[in-house]
Amino acid sequence: MKSLIILFLMSAGLAQDQKPLTHLDANTPRETQIALAESAAPKSVSGKATIYVLTKTGYEKARTGSNGFTCLVQRDIAGGGTLEPQCYDAVGTATTLQAALFRESERAAGTPEPEIKRKIEEGFKNGKFKVPSKPGLIYMLSDATYIVDDQTGKVIHVPGHLMFHAPWVTYKDLGLSGPADGPPFLTNPGAGDNLMVVIPREKKKESH
Repeated sequence: MKSLIILFLMSAGLAQDQKPLTHLDANTPRETQIALAESAAPKSVSGKATIYVLTKTGYEKARTGSNGFTCLVQRDIAGGGTLEPQCYDAVGTATTLQAALFRESERAAGTPEPEIKRKIEEGFKNGKFKVPSKPGLIYMLSDATYIVDDQTGKVIHVPGHLMFHAPWVTYKDLGLSGPADGPPFLTNPGAGDNLMVVIPREKKKESH
């Protein structure tokens, strides 16, 4: 699915390769992680948000915020390292963020990726992890966002975008047959932590 999103971005002239790429790991300086996390949302949001940084044992709270939002840099370990600054709203902080924090704790403990995925899926089904109870969003507006194209295995840059909570939603619910019919795109169709990806376009300037 991710490769289709990337193809859409490239067809719009919005994605580009850039080498070498910096990736997140537990050795990334704390100050760098905080700055990257804050870049995911408007300063008016991220400046008052709770911040998490990645350590050798998983995520650790670096700052307690006051607006209900939580910002951190996530990564795709299977792809060999990426940068994915994100800011969760209050709804996401209480729900799907908890699965993201759990994922890195399990990775730090050496749990294989398929087992982590199984545990998270099971957690949403048995109530360990909660699904969003109302609409909300995750900001991913940072220009420092690099993800793995699951078709080529390459790490590429993608532009800022927004992701909206869409638990259990499928492409059929959107009137689409699959990701090839998008946008919008779904990150994990039919799952509790599924998100709907919306890529803003610049407003065209009127000619005079």
